[in-house]
Amino acid sequence: MKKGKKILSTVLMMACMSVMLIGCGTSSDGAAAAGSNTLVMATNAAFPPYEYVENGEYVGIDVEIAQAIAKELGMELEIKDVEFGSIIAGVESGKFDMGMAGMTVTEERKQSVNFSNTYATAVQSIIVPEGSAIASVDDLSSDIKIGVQQDTTGDIYASDEYGDAVVRYKNGADAVQALVSGKVDCVIIDNEPAKSFVAANTGLVILDSAYAEEEYAICIAKDNEELLGQINEALAKLQADGTIDAIVAKYIPTED
Repeated sequence: MKKGKKILSTVLMMACMSVMLIGCGTSSDGAAAAGSNTLVMATNAAFPPYEYVENGEYVGIDVEIAQAIAKELGMELEIKDVEFGSIIAGVESGKFDMGMAGMTVTEERKQSVNFSNTYATAVQSIIVPEGSAIASVDDLSSDIKIGVQQDTTGDIYASDEYGDAVVRYKNGADAVQALVSGKVDCVIIDNEPAKSFVAANTGLVILDSAYAEEEYAICIAKDNEELLGQINEALAKLQADGTIDAIVAKYIPTED
């Protein structure tokens, strides 16, 4: 990951969802590690197009990739919707088998968990109201209020540079609603979710300049090397046969 100057309303219900079973696996903690046929995935389902709720079902890029991985492993996928900041601790303790939530690989996170091979790249973007005096990343300062999702890389980067100017929210949808209501001056969040939030909230725009570039991967407990290897093998197959590209294209159409 290289650091640089970095970047609806209908998804507010997502933060209230707690657990949904994909397939017919039974509920258990750390199921894969215990030899169960259920793969337990922790996510934060308020992060479209990677994970969100639609018609009472979990959908999105991460959800479909996780389903494909589980199929390759001959397992059922169980999804648990939790706060983003609790995912790594839950994986580390064995409560969840893996965490998949548009999660960026960082050196700090690698001290707690292992990461799979990268399955996607992303850019942190900045959302502002139309006509905002904030026209580029150079206009960010500690004199404005910057909304972020707590414990994300947007939070980490912005807090490092702007300190107390950062206002943290439980999820991206809450941060964007704070922007709409004038409680913050901008929001730093991953670009694809930013597009979804802007599309759902009139009067918001994404700045052209990126705040940072990053890589997404799946986090797995350090003592579960077997699962890490299995997931990497599945990812390699799904990348080679075009499955991952097809899933991404379904949610992020190629611009002509």
